Amino acid sequence: MITLGIEGTAHTLGIGIMNSKREILADVRKVYRPIKGIHPRESSQFMSENMNSAIDSALRGAELGFKDIGLISFAQGPGMGPCLRTAATAARTLALHYKIPILGVNHCVAHIEIGRELCKLRDPLILYVSGGNTQILKLKDKYYRIFGETLDIGIGNMLDKFGRETGLEHPAGPKIERLAKKGKRYIELPYVVKGTDLSFSGLLTNSIQKFRNNSLEDICFSLQETAFAMLTEVTERALAHLKAKEVLLTGGVGNNLRLQEMLRAMSMEHKAKFGVPKNYCDDNGVMIALLGLLMHESGIKQDINDTEVKQRFRTDEVKIAW
Repeated sequence: MITLGIEGTAHTLGIGIMNSKREILADVRKVYRPIKGIHPRESSQFMSENMNSAIDSALRGAELGFKDIGLISFAQGPGMGPCLRTAATAARTLALHYKIPILGVNHCVAHIEIGRELCKLRDPLILYVSGGNTQILKLKDKYYRIFGETLDIGIGNMLDKFGRETGLEHPAGPKIERLAKKGKRYIELPYVVKGTDLSFSGLLTNSIQKFRNNSLEDICFSLQETAFAMLTEVTERALAHLKAKEVLLTGGVGNNLRLQEMLRAMSMEHKAKFGVPKNYCDDNGVMIALLGLLMHESGIKQDINDTEVKQRFRTDEVKIAW
């Protein structure tokens, strides 16, 4: 079985191809890069304009044709409505035209499954951090249960909003990481943890206010240290409570080396194995292909009527049947 996955939830159009041996045959990514924030209509237009070339490039790279594809999977949600609909329309069109089975998958669960697969983790505690999501999860009774999450905005959105207010181009996260390395002084900022839940809005507001009287390098250093300490604390609390032996960091913000460093040190203290899927924290089509493959192998089927996009598709709504 060879699966073609289509990712299109926010800024990245990803086309991934994977076979049943879990070998990655193609990984094409085309990223919409606005100067400031992501405009859903413009991002979806970007995806529409690049869809054909991205799919053609993936098939050429894998030396395959549609006659070789046994399944098409796509990100059904969560995400930006116009982007989701563009990816879903492409998936439906291909499935109907070439008479290939189709599966809509949860974008968040796909991030988890690619992490588990590449890091060879069996039953990890998961810290999932991206633009719109910040969740601490653990598999129990065939669902990823949310043990803690943001009470307002996702960590990635918080970093991007700070970037817009301080003149950093989108995406702000990597630029904040580089500037933070030059920071010399820690500036006290709001640290809001409530059990295993977090809040980033106060941290964002106060960071913007203090930017007026402090260097951007010091503010970036302080913002990053505070936010990542919050994430590490709630992950450690969940780890101790659930007695987990593995920790997985995934999602776009998981690329940050400082966050990796903090979580790795915490995991070592608890003698837990730590993993982060190198080059696959960002949105990509391979994770969509993998999850489609897992769902298909577990006997899950959908018809076209089941493929309506779900803009608020929560991680804990998906039954993990594999």
